[in-house]
Amino acid sequence: MSFIDINNIWKQFETAVVLERVSAKVDAGEFITIVGTSGCGKTTFLKMLLGTEFPSRGSITMNGIPIPPEPGADRGVVFQKYSVFPHLTALQNLILAREFERAPLLGKLFGSARREAGEQAQAMLALVGLENAGDRYPQQLSGGMQQRLAIAQALMKQPKVLLLDEPFGALDPGIRADMHQLILSIWQKTQVNIFMITHDLKEGFYLGTRLWVFDKVRHDPQAPDAYGATITYDIPLGHTDRATYKAINQSLQHKDAIVTRTSA
Repeated sequence: MSFIDINNIWKQFETAVVLERVSAKVDAGEFITIVGTSGCGKTTFLKMLLGTEFPSRGSITMNGIPIPPEPGADRGVVFQKYSVFPHLTALQNLILAREFERAPLLGKLFGSARREAGEQAQAMLALVGLENAGDRYPQQLSGGMQQRLAIAQALMKQPKVLLLDEPFGALDPGIRADMHQLILSIWQKTQVNIFMITHDLKEGFYLGTRLWVFDKVRHDPQAPDAYGATITYDIPLGHTDRATYKAINQSLQHKDAIVTRTSA
């Protein structure tokens, strides 16, 4: 049995079909990168894995159990916009994640439990390269450091799945390259399953073990919302010929240009 089974899911908002006929099987430890044009349902799909959205039809299971319609400790998420608490230091942000998990009513740990949480937080800061920044507040950190902190926060509960929604899109190229090395190092050390949305096709090919392309295969000019996107390419990376890469890249560029003209 696969670790995650995506079984013919559809997602519809009122009369607009966003996703249709999406099916895939994911084994433990895979790193899935996801590309597609703006508005094709990539983030909606990620939210269904997180549990903040649920399929209109079909199902998603993890180890044979349906993903509940709410976030859980087994699924961590990092968005492009940093989700850390500005009034807490880097170390306090990570300890708080453990406190919410182990003391949901009081939101506070004491004694040995707090010391243990502090040690775990220190270890997580070291994992993301922030071991010397534990006493700094988020506004004292660079953009790349804030995103490292957000990743550490998502990993504090030791999730089985890490969901990344364009986490490096706002970073400068040099910092982005450093973050690539960081996320690969984390994935290799933890073997957490990663699903990562990116608009950068090269990034998708570089980081993942599989690349998914979301796109519409059915169109009706008179009813543009009648059909949704599905997985049109599911590529085991390292086995992609140049012609396939070129075809995907041209398709994404062409459809993004259409979306841009339509929105202007």
